[in-house]
Amino acid sequence: MKTLTKTLAAAAIGALAATSATQAHDQVPGAKQQQPIVLQGGTLHTVTQGTLVDTDLVFSDGKITAIGTDVAVPDNAEVVDISGQHVYPGVIAMDTTLGLNEIEAVRATRDAREVGEVTPEVAGHIAFNADSEVIPTVRYHGITHAQVVPEGSLINGQSSLMQLDGWNYQDSLVAAEVGVHVSWPRTYVVDTWWERRSPAEQREANAKALKRLKRVFADAKAYYDAKQADLNMLVDQRWEAMLGLFDGSKKLFVHAEDKRQIEQALDLTQEYGFDLVLMGARDAWRIAERLAETQTPVVFGSPFGLPARDDEGYDQAFATPARLAEAGVNFAISYPGYWDVRNLPFAAGQSVAFGLDVEQALKAITLKPAEFLGVADQLGSLEVGKNATFSVSKGDLLDPMGQDLTHLFISGRAVELESRHTELYEKYQQKPE
Repeated sequence: MKTLTKTLAAAAIGALAATSATQAHDQVPGAKQQQPIVLQGGTLHTVTQGTLVDTDLVFSDGKITAIGTDVAVPDNAEVVDISGQHVYPGVIAMDTTLGLNEIEAVRATRDAREVGEVTPEVAGHIAFNADSEVIPTVRYHGITHAQVVPEGSLINGQSSLMQLDGWNYQDSLVAAEVGVHVSWPRTYVVDTWWERRSPAEQREANAKALKRLKRVFADAKAYYDAKQADLNMLVDQRWEAMLGLFDGSKKLFVHAEDKRQIEQALDLTQEYGFDLVLMGARDAWRIAERLAETQTPVVFGSPFGLPARDDEGYDQAFATPARLAEAGVNFAISYPGYWDVRNLPFAAGQSVAFGLDVEQALKAITLKPAEFLGVADQLGSLEVGKNATFSVSKGDLLDPMGQDLTHLFISGRAVELESRHTELYEKYQQKPE
């Protein structure tokens, strides 16, 4: 028995060690900026002031201090010639589980979902793994920040904004608990091999889930009203997490794809006066006029999606950002998930090929996410006073064939561009033919 126990313990320890090894990269986070740096002669894609050719950018103490064609070089500055290269604001990935998921097939490396339907108190940054092996591969494509979102079936929890070059979640945290996330109940029936319920049973379940969601909002509002009245009451962590929805200090992020889901979400949140952001929103183009009229922020999450209906064109997902822009919808582009998040800049580039203006595409993955997350005063564009967070590329950041990063800075700190992918690439470059 003792031998068996020791064997099992050894196996468990070995499995834990192997799992830990698969979750940790070995890149050292960049050191705090020690001296001014001047990037000379680059093409600056500022987002807010257009594209500036053959322009210098100066940053010190993690902030952009000067932009121009004839800027003074500070004493003791490091001068970097980037002639012919392009400078882009750091890309902000919304609606991700980056740092929460590592290997889909290994349960021990997935920490994106809490037990239960109603868990608004759950905060994404608490479980964030700053050493995730996925993070360096994402940074390699110019992504500097990610909104980390808990998953769930109704009230999922709260998202946080993380910078992607930290020692731990405290070091990586930029903005905590920026909003509560809701997975809107289904409004339709499906006919697929994995759905064993009849259409009638599905409709009944859909109605029950919507009723449950409305009850949650009603209970949270009652709790908020009682707090405002200063009643002596027991603290409920669930409703405490939702207080900000009612006083406007937190946003409500609703994950909804179908037009009927979106319409229900608009109606219910209008009733409560919530600061709503639609996530996913595959069918946003179907009600673009209403979204534009209400100026509801939309984070379009299907940039590479397949047609949802038989009568939709093959390019429906690719062309949706252009249709939203034409209608005047306030939107950003996301690529939900974790591994595939690295393709976000290319998704924006794909939308350019299907009608979206290139400046709008870049804004949709930089400044718009910064606005929706409440950090536009720090991130999202190249402006004096903002964080020195940007990438330098030999080619177009939105072009998978042309993108070639040479530098990446987060708040002035130089970030390594190596990853497991680049290491393997270098390894097999040396393999004898």
